[in-house]
Amino acid sequence: MKLRFATHNKGKFMEAKAILEPIGITLEQYDKGYPEIQSTSLEDVATYAADFLKDKIESPFFLEDAGLFIDALKGFPGVYSAYVFASIGCEGILKLLEDCTERGAHFESVIAYIENEDVKIFKGRCKGKIAMEKRGNKGFGFDPIFIPNGSNKTFGEMEPEEKNVYSHRGKSIRKLAEYIVNGLA
Repeated sequence: MKLRFATHNKGKFMEAKAILEPIGITLEQYDKGYPEIQSTSLEDVATYAADFLKDKIESPFFLEDAGLFIDALKGFPGVYSAYVFASIGCEGILKLLEDCTERGAHFESVIAYIENEDVKIFKGRCKGKIAMEKRGNKGFGFDPIFIPNGSNKTFGEMEPEEKNVYSHRGKSIRKLAEYIVNGLA
């Protein structure tokens, strides 16, 4: 099966490819972009983008939106994670948490999968905490400051295969893969 992934992010594409290609799903990157609405819901952002792309990409295809939600910051940056990363980066988040002992956080991923005009949603969540400093140069975005539960490493210290075991995106992509493989797509 051939499946398109609408994303500019090469890191996201490679993580998805590592999960999908071994089970016989050939992944192609659609790198033309799409509008993102302002919303407090990742699902709303993903669904809006999927509806926009329905007439522009041959189905089946999917897109993914994700965010980092920090407990001490009442869920910030959440759906605004890409903008916050571009604005203040990992260093800015560490500065905001400088005197904070509560460092709980989680990543969320929402995949919108489109086949024959139908949209299916798959979600993944990874709980963890924010590190005291940046560690590692792998991955992208906030990976160097996020430590998933069950590990002492940040995502930035992990190879994609190890990160996929823990990550929010790995979980949502595996749910998508299960849906496709079980003939439900």
